[in-house]
Formats: sequence, C-alpha cells, structure tokens
Amino acid sequence: MYNLSMKQLVISPRNLRQQALADAKRQHILNAAKAVFMEFGLDAVSMREIAKRAGYTAGAIYSYFASKEDIYAALLTDSLERLNDCVSQSTQGASIDQKVDAKNTILELRKSALAFYQFYRDNPRDLDLGFYLFQGLQPRGLSGTWDQALNKRLRDAMHPQEIALTKLGFGKKEIDTELTAIFAHIVGVLLLNHTGRIRMFGKGADELINHYLDQLALRLPKNK
Repeated sequence: MYNLSMKQLVISPRNLRQQALADAKRQHILNAAKAVFMEFGLDAVSMREIAKRAGYTAGAIYSYFASKEDIYAALLTDSLERLNDCVSQSTQGASIDQKVDAKNTILELRKSALAFYQFYRDNPRDLDLGFYLFQGLQPRGLSGTWDQALNKRLRDAMHPQEIALTKLGFGKKEIDTELTAIFAHIVGVLLLNHTGRIRMFGKGADELINHYLDQLALRLPKNK
C-alpha cells in the first residue's frame, strides 16, 4: 500500500507538460477577457466574445470557466493577491509585540496604507477592474462564495492597519471606523486622480494621501 501511495505521488513529465499547457491556456483566456472587459464592460460581453478574442471556440473556454462572472472573479482574485503581496512587503519586519512604541506603530500603519494606495495608483487597470469599470460606480457583487472570498482578501490587505490600531489601544468599533475612513479616503483620491477630476482642485494625489496620513498621525493617541 505504501508503494502504491508513492507511485501516486509521482507526476510524469507528460502530465507536467499537460498541466503547463492548461495553465498557459487559462492565462491566455484571462488576458483576453481582461482586454474585452476593459473595452466593453462586463455586462456587454459574452463568453463567445471572450473566446473570439482568445482565438478559441466558445465551447473550449467552458472547460476552464463556467461563466464570464467566474472569469471576472479569477481576474479579481489575481489582482487582490498582488495587492496583498504589495502590502505585506511594505510591513516586513514589523513587530507583533503589543509593547512596541506608538511612534513605530503609527509608522507601520502609514506604510501599509501607502502601499495599498500606491498599488492602485501604479496599476490603474486593477483600479478599473476592482472599483468602477462596470456600470460606472454602481455596486457589482459576485454571488455566494466568490463575493465572500474576494471581500475577505480585500479586507486582508488592510489587516496590517488593523493590527497597528489594535496596538494603539483602539477597540473594535473604533478600529472599524478608522479603517473605513482610511479606505474611503484612499479610494476617493484614487478615483479623482484616475478620472482627472483632481486637477480642478490644483492638488496631487500623493500630496492629498500624505496630508491625510499626517493628520491621522496627529490625532492618534500616543499612549491610549
């Protein structure tokens, strides 16, 4: 029985090649779908149009994705994973010790918030994909498990800020309020910048984000 289990763990070169080919085809479909979504929006696109852009038959892509919503969810998943990686890199080396001094804790909060903002500033297509491309600013959720999982990964990207606020002595209700305010400010500035509306105020996006974080640091308790 042990030998049988070991054999089952062995992956043949042929299987590896087939898996690599399947992964490449899946990524090709995702790239094609992303381009079509950016051009037409989710609601106006069909699986047939995505297949045409990818150079496949409509039936072929159904072996990879059940619907265009599944493709959209896969694109969002990839985007959110890259967002979380960016935020995690910004907080590497941060201490989880609750006794860390407030100055360093506020710095950790600032770095993680800036990483969140800078990811979308530097990747405007991810901003389009995640926040407002489809039907303007109308909310669009995905059904069931997808919606919950994607919302969780978005919230995970703000977890370092949550940890910092916890170390500063905030309670859950206060933390939720501060996180919502940080998120709202970042998204608002990003959208103003991305649409060009920020020019009417004569200010830059980076300037506004740093001003907000400066003011946040001033009102955060040094020893709560």
